[in-house]
Amino acid sequence: MTNVGKVESVWRYPVKSMRGHAMKEAFVGYGGLLGDRLYAFGSAKSPAGFPYVTGREIRQMVTWEPRFVRPERSVLPPNLAEARALDPDLTPAPTAPGDMALEVVLPDGRVLAIDDPALAAELGSDGPPMRSEKAIADCRPVSLFSLQTAARLGEELGRAVDQRRFRANFYLDMSGTQGFAEDALAGKAVRIGDAVTIHVIDRDPRCAMITLDPDTGERDFAVLKNVTEHHEGFAGVYGAVLTEGVVRPGDAVTVIDGA
Repeated sequence: MTNVGKVESVWRYPVKSMRGHAMKEAFVGYGGLLGDRLYAFGSAKSPAGFPYVTGREIRQMVTWEPRFVRPERSVLPPNLAEARALDPDLTPAPTAPGDMALEVVLPDGRVLAIDDPALAAELGSDGPPMRSEKAIADCRPVSLFSLQTAARLGEELGRAVDQRRFRANFYLDMSGTQGFAEDALAGKAVRIGDAVTIHVIDRDPRCAMITLDPDTGERDFAVLKNVTEHHEGFAGVYGAVLTEGVVRPGDAVTVIDGA
């Protein structure tokens, strides 16, 4: 195996298009990180084939803060240790719905349960939130993005670019590279830590979500323009999970040679 870097941080986004949070550890299943893109709100106004309300339509969504009511129960499957003791490849039991109860903190300080009709009304949604055990991602269930790519984009724009704009699950420190080195992982199998294996499918095509400041929701179209004009519209990569497990910041990222 060939080492290509390490995990700088691990992120999940409990509600599609809302604020994400960094994690000390995360269970990565076949459907993505446990609790990642667990909910999404629907909209009859969205394009056919893409029924979700996102920051593309309501930019302030990225500043809304989802939080688990029982955060300590939302990170790992309840029987993970027992399942691993029986067989390292055994799929653990799903987390109980009550352990994944969620509420959302709005910028004005209100705290609403994820299924509160008032929350859907704030978003102009046409019904209660959709819930899926598989991450409600646009493409594949996990995404990777290097710190060096963010730095490269910042150099091209002449100012810092916040990596959080790219809403990745795994931010990688690919030390010694000049940015976009993760592109070379496409088509390869990557091991993260001791167990998690991801087949990197392709580069990540970018949309207007990367124009949004993660703290304010303000738009900066120069970021998307630069990615479109100088990087064919791609930044970062996405993949499918081949082997489940736990990932933590600092974990090594290695390419499985010959895979």
